[in-house]
Amino acid sequence: MATSVADQVPIAEGLFTWPSNDPRLIGSKCNNCGVVTFPAQNSCPACSAVDSTSIELARRGTLWTFTIQCFLPNRPPYEGPETPDNFQPFAVGYVELPDQTRVETRIKTNDIDKLHVGMEMELVVEKYIERDGKDVIAYFFQPVDELA
Repeated sequence: MATSVADQVPIAEGLFTWPSNDPRLIGSKCNNCGVVTFPAQNSCPACSAVDSTSIELARRGTLWTFTIQCFLPNRPPYEGPETPDNFQPFAVGYVELPDQTRVETRIKTNDIDKLHVGMEMELVVEKYIERDGKDVIAYFFQPVDELA
């Protein structure tokens, strides 16, 4: 298990600010029509302009929709911490960030039965898996009422 930031790597470059005490997802905003996307893109999916600015997205939003993943995803391409021996169902969904965009995310929760559309969620960035002796850091959203 990694013990320092030097022993941590983001799951993919450019998704979120890291290392950071206040991590943010990195999106883009079209300078032509104002559409916000995540992950960041060079061109706009709404108007096709190739003029966007990288922006940090809001940390809080509301759960727009979700589902429960009740089976172990295929390996590869899935690279998660679950094995056939320890698999537990988990939630995935979209969190709507106010006046920005909807973000597809794995939902970190203590009780998937308490999830409901419209609940307030907050970004968390933490270890997801270990690879080559390094902690792979990923983003999740978690219900605000579960944050310590």
